[in-house]
Amino acid sequence: MTNTESTQTASDQFFKDLALQFRSHDGFGAWDKLTDEQVLKPFILDAEARRAIPIIGDPDPDILWRLEIFYNTVALSIEKRTGVMVTPMMKMSHEGFGRMVLIGGRLVVVNKNLRDVHRFGFASREKLLEEAEKLISQGVEMIEKFKEAATFG
Repeated sequence: MTNTESTQTASDQFFKDLALQFRSHDGFGAWDKLTDEQVLKPFILDAEARRAIPIIGDPDPDILWRLEIFYNTVALSIEKRTGVMVTPMMKMSHEGFGRMVLIGGRLVVVNKNLRDVHRFGFASREKLLEEAEKLISQGVEMIEKFKEAATFG
């Protein structure tokens, strides 16, 4: 398998895991007939949709929920690559400013400041996967660098 194929497979797996995380909250089967692309459409905000959202605003519960699902999936991907259980923790103000940290053992593997959360979304599927891979790589790198702190043993 070439490096490009490997990257494509990892990207496809992230997208499938994100859809699975999203679907896990569907207790009534309302999304069973929808494709993964349809289920994850709320994560994609093109330029026109982003312009329609006010510059200042408070995030609604659905946006916070999508933010949590995204970072849960990033944590799951890091866990799959390293074998270290990674847990997300978020602290958010009502105005949409805050911080997301992903913790493995005693180690903060990803530390992300969040701004304008009410406008959370990505310009395209490729941008979503690009950001996810950047965060996953950061997390894997931290765990590899500080393996002892990332494990509870």
